[in-house]
Amino acid sequence: MLRRSVTTGESGAVPGTGDQLARLLAEVKSRSGLSYSELSKQTHTSTSTLHRYCTGKTVPPDYQTVARIAMACSATDSELTELLRLWRQARSVENADPVVPKQPSVRRRIPLGSVALSLLTVVLLLSAVAGAPTGPVSEANQQVYGPSWARQEPVDPTMFGVTASSSSGVMPSFRVGSLRFWDSRTRWASIQPQRDVYDWSILDRLVDSARHAGLPAMFVFGGTPAWAAPTSPKAAYNDGSRAAPPDDLADWDRFVSAVAARYRGRLDAYELWAYGNDGRYYAGSTEALVEMTRRASLAIKAADPDVTVVCPSMGRLWTADGLAFLRRFAELGGYQHCDVAGIKLHQRRAADPPETTLELLGHIDETFHAAGAHPRLWNTGTTYEHALEKPLTEQRTIDYAVRFYLVAIYGTNKGLNRSYFYNWGGGGLPITLQVVGGPPTRAALAVEELQRWLAGTRTRGCEQGPSINLPVGVWQCAFTAKDGRVLLIQWTSDGAAQTFAPNRSEELRLIDGTSRPLQPGEIVHVTQTPQLIVQGPGD
Repeated sequence: MLRRSVTTGESGAVPGTGDQLARLLAEVKSRSGLSYSELSKQTHTSTSTLHRYCTGKTVPPDYQTVARIAMACSATDSELTELLRLWRQARSVENADPVVPKQPSVRRRIPLGSVALSLLTVVLLLSAVAGAPTGPVSEANQQVYGPSWARQEPVDPTMFGVTASSSSGVMPSFRVGSLRFWDSRTRWASIQPQRDVYDWSILDRLVDSARHAGLPAMFVFGGTPAWAAPTSPKAAYNDGSRAAPPDDLADWDRFVSAVAARYRGRLDAYELWAYGNDGRYYAGSTEALVEMTRRASLAIKAADPDVTVVCPSMGRLWTADGLAFLRRFAELGGYQHCDVAGIKLHQRRAADPPETTLELLGHIDETFHAAGAHPRLWNTGTTYEHALEKPLTEQRTIDYAVRFYLVAIYGTNKGLNRSYFYNWGGGGLPITLQVVGGPPTRAALAVEELQRWLAGTRTRGCEQGPSINLPVGVWQCAFTAKDGRVLLIQWTSDGAAQTFAPNRSEELRLIDGTSRPLQPGEIVHVTQTPQLIVQGPGD
């Protein structure tokens, strides 16, 4: 049988089945009465991306994305079946490699019975269509389903970091893995108020307290003193510091050298600037920031060769110009001077599920790849705007704080090695772990419980959705304990679902520290609050 040739245009649109897929998506959207803006909020997909899917300019990268949109629009089972068929055909004739990083699967709250029926249909169809003949094998692009990643490596306790935004020297009273000093009155302008005058009192107190608590600590450079750049724009702080490089980079060299010499062997890492691509924090050129990075790295390594140097952290990465600055910094060789790249990995809005940050991590990874750079990544904070958003409910703070770190573990396949929650010590944020002088919140205690679960474990892999026979929106990370038992942490990105306890299941542990026996085959209710299934040792 002859197979017609299909090509894609400059827009990436796929004629034929791609157009049919777009028409059906547009039809179910129109019938739902949802605007692109409303559908964007329910599916956590940008309005422009949804528009491209519904107009045929782009074919969705995976069926989970199609199902997420369709289910938000209350598509019928027959429509889900037809959408699956059209998506598979559109992907099979698309020129681009269809194997792409999985995007977060997020579904709306709908009755569990309807979810189970729809998902059973989807899973069965995935199996059936995968084996159906579609023409000569040589002309079909490969389709791959399975774990998002699977590898054995120890869970590093330092991944569970917090930004300590306090100058008191008081340390967290719940378990954390590492500290980052920022918004702690330790900016350059505070430490060196005059050219030849240094005030080390606060930073000494913080460093000594961290060492006493046995916590790795990172100092963050930023906030040029007014005396070093008197005509430059003021930074977004109340200390009169400037957002531009010093007029004379020799002043920068002397300050960096003084810090590195004083804290040799006492600090574990240095972040060379905060928000390097945000004009409120850094208003200089990309070329100047690369040069500052090069000079600072040389000075720090000369004083303390074993310390970790983190390149200036980049924010605003949900925007095209934010990513463009990151790429330009990479193309100019900025990351050649550092051990780690600093990024601000966060949701678009504080109330969005933490899993949506994996979409952003995918954009960051693509940007680095395009620039020919592949550094290790540390997530060093959030965005300025999140501090202005309303606090989340107590239960949501628990869920989101724990999933912040689980998503970080999920992101290790893209080079993410550490995440600092913003922040510890201050209140008035959407999620608060602990304020100075107060007890840990329930969210903080849940983060501590997560660390107890994972102490001494090795990762086995992270997975989600129908690709590994879980319902849409269900996420899972697996670990191996020292005694050989397998630990499965499961949660949903939205709503609830049901799964069955796997073979050798022994115990179900909840994030509040309670637990109960669990039998193989028993129904397990999965919600937005992560929970742990303990399996006995086996093959």
